[in-house]
Amino acid sequence: MPKIAIFASGSGTNAENLIRSFAQTDISIIGVFTNNANAGVVERARNLNVPVTVFGKQEFYDTHYIYDILQKESVEYIVLAGFLWFIPQILTDTYKDRIINIHPSLLPKYGGRGMFGIHVHEAVIANGEKESGITIHLVNEVFDSGKTLFQTTCPVLPTDKPEDLAARVHALEYKYFPQVVEQYIYAK
Repeated sequence: MPKIAIFASGSGTNAENLIRSFAQTDISIIGVFTNNANAGVVERARNLNVPVTVFGKQEFYDTHYIYDILQKESVEYIVLAGFLWFIPQILTDTYKDRIINIHPSLLPKYGGRGMFGIHVHEAVIANGEKESGITIHLVNEVFDSGKTLFQTTCPVLPTDKPEDLAARVHALEYKYFPQVVEQYIYAK
């Protein structure tokens, strides 16, 4: 039974989608890890009876607190579902090719530091792109540069506001993220 940990910083819709999707499989979610005690993901996870671990910067970067929990729980994969912090080297080394992220653009476009959420969609529209989409990729020591596992597109319409494009991109995330993660895990 593969064991995964979900890391999230925000509302938690992708995390909830993963939890619900994996309930139909033998993939075990050992917990949700967040750097934001007020994030919506906390309530979503607890409502689904998934343990939540909240941590600060010092615990994440300067100690082995998170690493030790993951090791104790025999976590095999980490899935980032809207997690906004850079992943420390101890985790990228230990979980090489086993940390999966989703990004709301067609990487390498609109990736890197500061490119998350609505900021991505604003940039896509401001630059007159005709399409956007999602990238599901492995995480390494450079923001948004790990091996691409999956991409799919959606149109950017001339009348789109960032929120309109965000809704179209979210629909792709909900449809494909659990499926791609599951396929990757079972292919290993």
